[in-house]
Amino acid sequence: MVSTSASLTLPVLPLDGEVVLPGMVVPLDLKDADVRAAVEAAQAAARTEPGKPKVLLVPRVDGTYPSTGVLGTVEQVGRLADGDPGALIRGRYRVRIGAGTTGPGAALWVEGTRIDENVPDPVPGHVTELVKEYKALATAWLRKRGAWQVVDRVQAIDDVSQLADNSGYSPFLTTDQKIELLETVDAVARLKLATQQLRDHLAEQDVAETIAKDVQEGVDKQQREFLLRRQLEAVRKELRELNGDAAKDGEESDDYRARVEAADLPEKVREAALKEVDKLERSSDQSPEGSWIRTWLDTVLELPWNERTDDTGAYDIQGAKAVLDAEHAGLEDVKERITEYLAVRKRRSDRGLGVIGGRRGGAVLALVGPPGVGKTSLGESVAHAMGRKFVRVALGGVRDEAEIRGHRRTYVGALPGRIVRAIKEAGSMNPVVLLDEIDKVGSDFRGDPAAALLEVLDPAQNHTFRDHYLEVELDLSDVVFLATANVLEAIPEALLDRMELVRLDGYTEDEKVVIARDHLLPRQLERAGLAEDEVTLDESALRKLAGEYTREAGVRTLERSIARLLRKVAAQHELGRRELPFTIRDEDLRALIGRPHHVPESAQDPAERRTAVPGVATGLAVTGAGGDVLFVEASLADPETGAAGLTLTGQLGDVMKESAQIALSFLRSHGAELELPVADLKDRGVHIHFPAGAVPKDGPSAGVTMTTALASLLSGRLVRTDVAMTGEVSLTGRVLPIGGVKQKLLAAQRAGVTTVIIPKRNEADLDDVPAEVLDKLDVHAVTDVRQVLELALAPATSGAAPEVPAAA
Repeated sequence: MVSTSASLTLPVLPLDGEVVLPGMVVPLDLKDADVRAAVEAAQAAARTEPGKPKVLLVPRVDGTYPSTGVLGTVEQVGRLADGDPGALIRGRYRVRIGAGTTGPGAALWVEGTRIDENVPDPVPGHVTELVKEYKALATAWLRKRGAWQVVDRVQAIDDVSQLADNSGYSPFLTTDQKIELLETVDAVARLKLATQQLRDHLAEQDVAETIAKDVQEGVDKQQREFLLRRQLEAVRKELRELNGDAAKDGEESDDYRARVEAADLPEKVREAALKEVDKLERSSDQSPEGSWIRTWLDTVLELPWNERTDDTGAYDIQGAKAVLDAEHAGLEDVKERITEYLAVRKRRSDRGLGVIGGRRGGAVLALVGPPGVGKTSLGESVAHAMGRKFVRVALGGVRDEAEIRGHRRTYVGALPGRIVRAIKEAGSMNPVVLLDEIDKVGSDFRGDPAAALLEVLDPAQNHTFRDHYLEVELDLSDVVFLATANVLEAIPEALLDRMELVRLDGYTEDEKVVIARDHLLPRQLERAGLAEDEVTLDESALRKLAGEYTREAGVRTLERSIARLLRKVAAQHELGRRELPFTIRDEDLRALIGRPHHVPESAQDPAERRTAVPGVATGLAVTGAGGDVLFVEASLADPETGAAGLTLTGQLGDVMKESAQIALSFLRSHGAELELPVADLKDRGVHIHFPAGAVPKDGPSAGVTMTTALASLLSGRLVRTDVAMTGEVSLTGRVLPIGGVKQKLLAAQRAGVTTVIIPKRNEADLDDVPAEVLDKLDVHAVTDVRQVLELALAPATSGAAPEVPAAA
């Protein structure tokens, strides 16, 4: 039971990081300004009141005070053991802290109320048991510390409140635990809390003592084992000397030393390896460092430091070119670049310029293009043409920098990076290494693998490449690195700057037919279990497969279509429905694999074409899968029901949205010049839509297409079906250059478009377009959007296409 009595006015003595409970006697340093101010204020007040000076002891934690303090009396003022001035203060009883007040001195004065504790008499039985338990726990803890003189004092305390407050002397209690004891005014509850705190501490001590004992026993065992093994080694050495076998190599460390000395290693690598052998000889057999050293030495000894394959292609340029032509149709740019590299290497070798400044004549090429154009398989052909070993390193989804540079040897399960493992796998220091899908490399908290590749792919640095695991220089300057990527923009700019870019924009229809006939068909015949004379694909069937059943930059879907055809024929033969040999013609395709999926727009019925109504134009775009045809649809809202303004749909990016605003602004400002009823644009809402709304679209190259669609809508003139266009439009109507001209023209040719409009400043890019594609397209290079409208819009009086002017 707790009761309160009359109020008190006391100076506050704050305690930083300390808590004083009733019954405790503590010395305080008077050099602390707050302590000195409180003691001096209490002494000044005691001159007018009987008794010893009184202060209010309150713990202060982070500038805050609890609601309960302890009244303390200043027993003595003098000097502490170190000679500094101090005061001895005894805690008397708990005080409930009230409002602040005034008093003499510089101390803070507050009003408080004494908290009186009434313990029931006689003490209940469960409280007596609690008192016994606390004394037993306190005695056990004090005996462990050797404080025998304090045991009797604790045993002599019978008052429940005093016994609970006596735990305030415990050094293992935290400040928060002591504050909890201070604010628990019920004596029995406080004794329960003190007992639980003491019990928890003793349990922690028992666990710590058990762990320390186990550790000591383990250390003693290791020391005994080390000494015994040393003695055993000495005994074995004496026995070998007695038997005359002292010259035999019987130790593992001696075996590694012999292997290092016998290996053909560079001088610096040999020095590093011998240092590790010295460490291995000094370490015990059970030391974890010994296993790390042995693994490292095995890795170093397995690397082909001075092994190089002879470049057969470097001395037979014609033969190397023949290999590339035989294994890949098309791809003239990359074939030409490899041939140039081999020719230069041959001339350098002939003139004794193989190594200059420690660097050899390696190459770093980035093959960028849509999927299925043969980037990965081209790496094997390059290695075949040069007579080198080939290693493929898949980088798709790699997010850990250690995958490139290796782990530090101190980590458990440490391994060298993928580059070192590729050299080890090739067994040669000059292989062809294909870094596949370099644009799919990611980064997270483990580092950026693309940044680690900067040194690997820099011809000026990679002759001294250091792997984190090896920690010795590795010469990569003679390695031919080929990196493949689908999206150029996904490659970091610093990494792209270190590579020579070679674009693979896709195949023409003629190239696809050649590839299918010479490469895909023989491979799929073998996989289908058919002989070459059992099933034949007519060229017309191959052309129809490439043109109407597949529409892609590469040939993967074409190969799958051929495989499906052959599976159908094989299954029909096994079921007795088809006799072999059999020749597949274009008229057989529908019966075997269904209808075509990509019918050219020009082949459809005129009434069913998308451009059969005003407001629809055909554009050209570049995606991650190559070039593609893009349709733009425009409509005007009813002035009575639709709100004015521009609405854009089709999951467009910010740049494409800005292009739509520019197209609309141009037509509003030049409508009269173009003889368009632009008054409709003021009061009626304009809606521009890009079909295939699930596919994100962005970029400025659809500007002329949107302008043409809006002009067609306003004028009522149809956009010619056979016309596709690309180009950025400015506010003044200028047609600005764009990228991906080759891919877009290949897509236009695949889609059956015959007339293409491009910016005048992109006219030089037509040199990259295959001649057979240009022969099938009528390409117009324009500088102004007015020329685009003149070419693309049909005459207002007829739906027939107008006479197209000569190319600009």
